[in-house]
Amino acid sequence: MNPIPSIFNERQISMTVLGGKEVVPNIKMNVSAILINKGWSTYRSKMIENLIRCGFSEIISIESDPENYSIEDFSRKFPFVKVVIPLEDSTDGDLINIGVSESSSDYALVLRDSLDFSTDILTPTLASNLTESGIFCISPRLLGKDNFSFPVLFSPSIRHASLNVMSTSVVSDGSENLFPFDSIALYNRRKFIDLGGFDYTILSNYWQNLDFAFRAWLWGEEIKFSTAFSLSYSTEVPILDNSPSQFSNRFYLKNLVPRIDKKHADHGLIPRSSFFAFWGSSSCGFFEANARFKEAREWVEQNKYRFKRDALDLVENWGNK
Repeated sequence: MNPIPSIFNERQISMTVLGGKEVVPNIKMNVSAILINKGWSTYRSKMIENLIRCGFSEIISIESDPENYSIEDFSRKFPFVKVVIPLEDSTDGDLINIGVSESSSDYALVLRDSLDFSTDILTPTLASNLTESGIFCISPRLLGKDNFSFPVLFSPSIRHASLNVMSTSVVSDGSENLFPFDSIALYNRRKFIDLGGFDYTILSNYWQNLDFAFRAWLWGEEIKFSTAFSLSYSTEVPILDNSPSQFSNRFYLKNLVPRIDKKHADHGLIPRSSFFAFWGSSSCGFFEANARFKEAREWVEQNKYRFKRDALDLVENWGNK
């Protein structure tokens, strides 16, 4: 596994960029739309037309399939859309990091081609209301293909001395949300970059998403849920795979093991005494576990003054604000 990245977009991905040279027509808000595409859709033009009607300041289309020969025709039809084509294998978080780095608006809305684009995605008035506080992340209410509810609100708890992520479809406006489902959310661009973005070394979408969101909470930022901001899937709802793996080990070391220093209370650290608990639950050999543990301690030391709380404090005080 590669070393834990220390800065935003530490991994530089080879990519082709088309279009984006012209100004988007009908700009109404200081929000960029970042559209993550898994394949080509015959409805792509209608998607873009909907985004134009909403009034986004930038439209960035990230293509995961570089072999799609319709992209150049699409780019000529919509010269104001910046089309980004990664030329190497990229994680889900990589694609979002690229979109954020290519945008320049105060906020960036991450969307997917699996969403229903038949109605307005976001109105200028709602965008203004959601972003006026400068919050890091606003997660929308998400509905299934036939407008059915499914769990989109997440909270942490402790069960048998381990982190347990609880989920519910019963939501209320302004609730704290541990992470946005499917990474679909409205992000404060500057805070996204300052937090380091998604960790590209975590290849699991679930653990990559949870790692970034948990880090944001530990470093003093917030993720809130909005019932006024609602989107629907046009395809099947993705299944969250939280199976234990080397990637859950990395999440564990970066987010659950660090503690706020009891003596000074102004920084985070990983006590050496935490190693044996990690080794015992990691399914790693001694030398591999020791290498991963040492790497995580160095990463936390590098970022120690970014930690405003630890996982125990986050869980014990969840929802108390």
